[in-house]
Amino acid sequence: MGPVHNKRTHERKRMRLALEHGDGHVEVELPDDTTVVSPSYAARAGHREPEPLPDPVAATRAALADPLGSAPLRELVGRGSSVTVAFPDRVKGGAHDTAHRKVALPLVLDELEAGGVDLRDVRLVCAIGLHRKNHRDEIEGYLGAETLARLRPEQVVNHDAEDPDGMVDLGSSALGDPVQVNRAVVDSDLTVLVGHAAGNPYGGFSGGYKMPATGLTSWRSIASHHAPRSLYRDDFVPVSARSRFRDQLRSIGEGIEAAMPQPFFSIDAVLDSGSRQLGVSAGRIPDVEQATWPLAGRRTDLEVVGEPADVLVVGIPRNFHYGPGMGSNPILMMQAVGASLVRAKRALVERPIVIAAAVCDGWFNDDEFPPYRAAFELLQTCQHPADMVDHQELLATDPVWVEKYRHGYGYHPFHAFSMVYVGGIARDRSSAVYVAGAKRPDLARAMGARTTATVEEALREATATLGRAPRVLAVPELSKPAFHLATAGGRTA
Repeated sequence: MGPVHNKRTHERKRMRLALEHGDGHVEVELPDDTTVVSPSYAARAGHREPEPLPDPVAATRAALADPLGSAPLRELVGRGSSVTVAFPDRVKGGAHDTAHRKVALPLVLDELEAGGVDLRDVRLVCAIGLHRKNHRDEIEGYLGAETLARLRPEQVVNHDAEDPDGMVDLGSSALGDPVQVNRAVVDSDLTVLVGHAAGNPYGGFSGGYKMPATGLTSWRSIASHHAPRSLYRDDFVPVSARSRFRDQLRSIGEGIEAAMPQPFFSIDAVLDSGSRQLGVSAGRIPDVEQATWPLAGRRTDLEVVGEPADVLVVGIPRNFHYGPGMGSNPILMMQAVGASLVRAKRALVERPIVIAAAVCDGWFNDDEFPPYRAAFELLQTCQHPADMVDHQELLATDPVWVEKYRHGYGYHPFHAFSMVYVGGIARDRSSAVYVAGAKRPDLARAMGARTTATVEEALREATATLGRAPRVLAVPELSKPAFHLATAGGRTA
């Protein structure tokens, strides 16, 4: 990890900084000694990402030839074997020519054929979990037309967490959580996971057991860990791969594997800030996690020199990560604040003040996030976001919203609850959240935030509250690859 220098001076000079805000940026004035966190700023301050692989195709082929804790893929199958291959959805991973999914899938198909598998016995499953289903052209964009041409259209499907014939109930995990999974995973002779190891506020890293436990399961399985009882624990904040949340992912994954003919065969790539491969590992999930997480940490962990900051300033665009609406839909806006706190907490004082520049104009994006408006109205009847647990059964099983998830390319209704709960972290882990520049300040206040017209006004209020000039940490662009932050000597994920 390279340090981000935070040189404090006696004179409070000012700097101009462009923060993401809505569909563009807003220029704000911050103290000149503000620590600014972004890939470009971090690089100039000494943080260097590991070099991307010069030949990701060759690296992936090598990983498949010498997997960790497993025989090679071609030796795990034979003539007549049925195989499910699961891959992440559009939310992460890139669609460039050498993107991991685009590189790995044809090599996997080659290995399966070399082992005697008829490709007509292969099914590709987009592991969307509770995200909206991906359109065929989106899948083609990040898998490649040539790969899809090797299979019939009906062999490439989205996971459907509500398909009564496509899901199987395996009882409970060793930790007591529901284990309900896509039936193809247990019915196939082998299931292959093509995933990404990258920094994530949910359990430290993507990939590993997180992929099947969140991408191929039911809302009830996901609700067991995307819930206050897991998210509001001290071991979830700051971001960490050593938490009850992470233990639940592993336990659910192991519960699935207990019902499978053989364990998952995982192919995870560690990605850099441009979604290029830094490394590729294949084999059993526990071995792949241990091989990929240290390298993913080198990309993600960033040391901030100086004392913990009093104020976190973030710029929230309208469109990132889950899709259009992140900075305008009040639930998603507050989730972005909560997730930012999870990532940055080791570089902040115990209860920091958060200032979020967000348009918050009331556009919920009802097409992609159809249940969110109803969830927002329910939230107004609750004293605390955690109280939404009392309402989740009713909304998560509502046939109108379930139908929109299954056939209308909308997010599952429980997804709104999981986002509300992370927004609750912002309430519980800060002394105040300010939303600056909201077009609908009433909606921001309904999420528990204070509102100001500008970031500068919020900073003046923060200064008055503290009774001194605050130490400020700024993350100007949440749409860019994120870091897990810690002050010097602090422990990261």
